This record gives sequence, structure tokens and C-alpha cells, in this order.
Amino acid sequence: MNDQNLPITDDDRSLLLIQADHFVDDRTGALVPPIHTSTVFARDENYELIGNIRYGRYGNPTTILAEELLAKLEGGREARLFGSGLAATTAILETVKTGQHILAPQVMYHGAQKWMRRIAERRGIELSFFDQSKPGAMRKAIRPNTGLLWIEAAVNPTWDIIDIKEAADAVHAVGGILCVDGSVSPPVTSHPLELGADIVFHSCSKYLNGHSDVLAGVLVTNTLDERWDEVNVIRNLSGAVLGAFESWLLIRGMRTLSVRFERASDNALALAKHFLKHPKVQGVLYPGLESHPGHEVAKRQMTNGFGGMMSILFDGSPEDVQRVACALKVFIIGASLGGVEGLVEHRASVEGPDSVVPKNLLRFSVGIEPIQALIGDLEQALDVLNK
Repeated sequence: MNDQNLPITDDDRSLLLIQADHFVDDRTGALVPPIHTSTVFARDENYELIGNIRYGRYGNPTTILAEELLAKLEGGREARLFGSGLAATTAILETVKTGQHILAPQVMYHGAQKWMRRIAERRGIELSFFDQSKPGAMRKAIRPNTGLLWIEAAVNPTWDIIDIKEAADAVHAVGGILCVDGSVSPPVTSHPLELGADIVFHSCSKYLNGHSDVLAGVLVTNTLDERWDEVNVIRNLSGAVLGAFESWLLIRGMRTLSVRFERASDNALALAKHFLKHPKVQGVLYPGLESHPGHEVAKRQMTNGFGGMMSILFDGSPEDVQRVACALKVFIIGASLGGVEGLVEHRASVEGPDSVVPKNLLRFSVGIEPIQALIGDLEQALDVLNK
């Protein structure tokens, strides 16, 4: 396909996905990878493993196939799948040593932030958050003992854009590593490892799977080092490996990632442009808009579409905004993103009283439905603001 000495292209990635890395079963000729449910793997007459797996807690052939595919997509050395996104997040955070510093944006996925706060309180780790909306704030917040800088390239749910190369340069200068959460910017559009990131994380339940039927997380590394060895130990001892059926569902979902992401991106841009000047809207937060303050950086980092994630600030109280969400008929109220169906969520109420997300914000995961159906749905829902 692509000479391994050359960078992998977006077309290469699409081909990898669609053909599941050109999978053909050696024994049957089947084009769809099988599900290997066995947790036990036999040894031969010399007591040598027949394959390279000794027990299901260390992985299985279906999971390994998915990991190899993800590593190639990201241009990384290896990938490790976990039973959830937070399990993968926990594994990399657990590699931070006592006395080191974790730095992350103020606005980010609240589950990961909660775990950061937990280990900081219990393990003598320093933790601070920078204002991702202010240029230069990240660099100023890095300390000599910053061991891990965690960023979301497109910050959920305000969609501020963080420059990945700048982040990598800044944390590498003090000997730390950069982990990029690419859940909303999958490898068909973003390539953090090429920009200097050390680890890429995905909640695979989102765009990678795309069908709202898998709970999974993955870490992809640029370097096989002691930290990566520790990630493997943490996964093996905690039993957090992804199961065979979920790995198969993930492979199945990834085969349509390119076309799903393209359609969602087109729909989100059309929706954003339509409501940008709406009289009942205070603002549309979408990096694909030229008016977005991070648009130029997003263009450099998202080479094949800006995705389906956007947020809208409405002219009304939190109760009014929730009424808008409840009046939607095509968009479904749901606490996830990246699926084929359009979802909406009032993020502040989900995160609770400590949330820094604006109370008049609704987060939309724009699906692949006909765009006029999505536009019409939000138009009719806004009628509740007249009552």
C-alpha cells in the first residue's frame, strides 16, 4: 500500500479502515474478521505457546487485530485497548510519579478531570488547569516538574482549539510528555503523533465505533519505553483489556469511519452557518467557522473535516435551554457523541454545580441524518423560547 518509509496519508488511512487492513482469513477466505472468544490459549508438545497469547486478560486475536489497525492509523508504534475510555485514561495517569505535575485545560471531559483530582489528592501529585481560551496560558502554566500535559485538541464542549505542536514543544522542554485526547478528532482528520504528541487517547465509544454500541478506550504510543511497559502492566494486572466481541464491533464501526466523519462534518458546518445569525442564538461554537478564534489552527490540525461536534449558546435561562433540548424531535437527548445519530446535551447540568460550562450552552453531536431534518428540528424547538 504505502512505503513504510513515507508518512501515511489520509487516503492510506481510509483504505486501511475500509478493508480492515486488507483482512482476508487465511483458512476460509472470509473478508470479515472472526470473533475469538477463547480466554485459554494452548501450548505445544514442547510447552511453547502456539501463538503469542497466554491468557485472555492479556488480549485475544480480535483485540490485537483492532490494536494493530489503530496503531497504523495513528502512525504509532503500538496501541492498547481498554474496557472503557476512563480505564485507558486511568492507565496513563497512573504512570505519573509522586511529586510530578499534571497540567490540563480548565474545560475538558469531566470524568478524566475527576480522576486527575482524585489521584492528586491521594498520591502527592501536583495538579493545575489552564484557561484554554487564553493564548499563552498553557505555556505559563507548565512547571519544571510537569510530567504530563493532557489536552483535548478541540476542547469539549466549548471547542476551543489547542495547538498540539506548541503543547508538545512546551512540555518536552521540561522533560514531560504530551497526551492528546483525540476522541472528537479521529485519525481520519487529526494526526497528533506527527505533531509531536507522545500518546494519543481515544474514547473508542465515540467516532471510532460510531454506532453507540461499544464501551472502549485506546492509548497509542509514539515510543516503546518504560512508561509504555507500565501501561501494559497496569492493564494486565487490572484486567482492563477490551473483550473480543467489543473489539469486533469496534473494527466493524471503524470500517465506515471515513464516510461517517465526512457526512457529520458537512452537516455540522451547514447547521453552524444556518444558526450563526439566528435572533435567538448568542453564539455558535464550531471550529469549522471562519469566525472561530481557533479556526486557523484547527485547519492545520484537522486536515479532513472539522467533525460533527458543536455547541450553541442560546438567549435564555438554563431552564429555557433545557426546554429547547426537550422540544427536539430528531436530535436525541443523550450523554455521548460521535454516533450516526444526532445527540444533544445540556452539559452544565450533567457536570453538576462545579461545572464551568456556560449554563445557556447545548452541546450537539451532529449525526448523518439529512441536514434539512436537523435544521428544521432545531428551528421548531426554538419556538419554546417564545412561550
